[in-house]
Amino acid sequence: MNGADHTARPGAREMRPYTRAFVTRVTARNRLPLDFSVASLRVVDFLIDGLRKGGAERERVGETLFGLGAYVGEVLVRRAGAVWVDFDAQQSAYFGQHVGVRMPDGRVWNPLGKVHNRFDSGSPEESLQTFYLTLHGRPRRAVA
Repeated sequence: MNGADHTARPGAREMRPYTRAFVTRVTARNRLPLDFSVASLRVVDFLIDGLRKGGAERERVGETLFGLGAYVGEVLVRRAGAVWVDFDAQQSAYFGQHVGVRMPDGRVWNPLGKVHNRFDSGSPEESLQTFYLTLHGRPRRAVA
């Protein structure tokens, strides 16, 4: 799962196939239960905590963090009715990312940055499962 970040980042249209490929790579080696469920976001929290405890530097795990952020975003797409969007210049400057998701109510969120926050802080308050469960703009029922 480690590796330097040397690849070009996908845009909004490429995020779904990128995420599927990332999950296929990660689950083939590690048999992780990454099934795009809300509950699987606990696994993402666990993986990020493991990277932190292992002493990984952000630069060395940048591609993994991007993949995990893409996974979180795809859970929002599949379960909360979000869509991938390319950020405009102002949003990119604010979020520090070039893609994110727009919720059904029009709010824009940054799951890639949320993964970086979890990695940087290690704080339980940055839990990705909690992020989903407290997310504004998602329908009350999961979207199939």
